[in-house]
Amino acid sequence: MSNFSNIWIPLSDRFYRVAYYLLESEADAEDAVQELYLKLWAARSSLEGIQNPTAYGISLLKNICIDRIRKRMVRKAEPLEKVPHLEDDSQDSQTDMKDALQYLLEEMEKLPDKQRTVLKMRAIDGLEYEDISDRTGLSKVHVRVLMTMARKTLKSKIRL
Repeated sequence: MSNFSNIWIPLSDRFYRVAYYLLESEADAEDAVQELYLKLWAARSSLEGIQNPTAYGISLLKNICIDRIRKRMVRKAEPLEKVPHLEDDSQDSQTDMKDALQYLLEEMEKLPDKQRTVLKMRAIDGLEYEDISDRTGLSKVHVRVLMTMARKTLKSKIRL
């Protein structure tokens, strides 16, 4: 226990800075560092032979952060039907969300045909790029470009 405390605990500030740099969020960085320490504690008996604890810890932390970023990206790409509804009972909040969604759908209809089609297939139907490519006859690269253009257009329209 004391060996763990002497070696790993003093590195917590450095680990936090790395996690914050990668995740750009205080809460996420704190969670990632906590997850790192849970992993280190679980493997404490096999940590004796580690020559450079800082490098080892940062390597583990980097992988934890990458996993968190990937999960974040997957959640952003979920189809609209799969996004959980917010548990906010405020009538104003629900009305605002409905208005925002209605505005977004109206702006989607204004997109060029190919962009609108690809965006609906990806965001609403939940299709993968390869499936969209097969159905539309467009290359996967072209599908990705159309998605990027559609998202960029919508982001510029819905800036709050």
